[in-house]
Amino acid sequence: MNSFPNHIAIIPDGNRRWARSKGLKSWEGHSAGADQIERLSREALRSGIKYLTFWGSSKNNILKRPLEEKMELLKIYEKYFKKLINDPDIYKNKTRIQIIGDWRKQFPSKLRSILEEGIEKTKHHGNNFLSFMLAYNGDDDILHAVNQVKNRILKEGRNLEITTESFGKFLLSKDLPVVDLIIRTGVENDPHNSVGFLMWQTQNSQYYFSNKLFPEFGPSDLDKAVDAFKERERRMGK
Repeated sequence: MNSFPNHIAIIPDGNRRWARSKGLKSWEGHSAGADQIERLSREALRSGIKYLTFWGSSKNNILKRPLEEKMELLKIYEKYFKKLINDPDIYKNKTRIQIIGDWRKQFPSKLRSILEEGIEKTKHHGNNFLSFMLAYNGDDDILHAVNQVKNRILKEGRNLEITTESFGKFLLSKDLPVVDLIIRTGVENDPHNSVGFLMWQTQNSQYYFSNKLFPEFGPSDLDKAVDAFKERERRMGK
């Protein structure tokens, strides 16, 4: 039987579908999703989950979505992260904020400054970890590591012995531990991963799929997912 999950990663699908079902603009769904992230983060802290990771956006979301939606999404990020880094509970509970992805290249300077402030102010916290994947693609993560290894070899002029452990240290997501449970919301008839989400850390992850759209996936649903995880048997190749 499983112990309690150390690291849960959530793929929050369904914000736009939720908005359409209510006759709202797509970014109003993203705003509702941001509110739900706050509720879920508090529930995770209450229940003792040490690492909680949300996939905020892929690079494809940032590059390919309609301009108006992208601009509104960036405004939501700005509002949410300003609130987050000024939340007294972040400092009371010693929660470290981690932002992973290509956001430094893709986001405007004002938003980058807010995210950098959150990282800097909480960098010495270590009780629990709240991570966001922004402008993140899993293939970029792996390619970044490959290029880092290549550059190291060229710089040092010798071959490097690469192991599973050493390769992981070159990833964009190097500070994240293995993922015990992946939760994907908004699943209809096609449960799936997307653009290699955290492929290095999810080799032996359990999946939990919910047909609830993300703005409807609340703290009690998170608890149900954790309960389901604890009841499963993980053979880990044995």
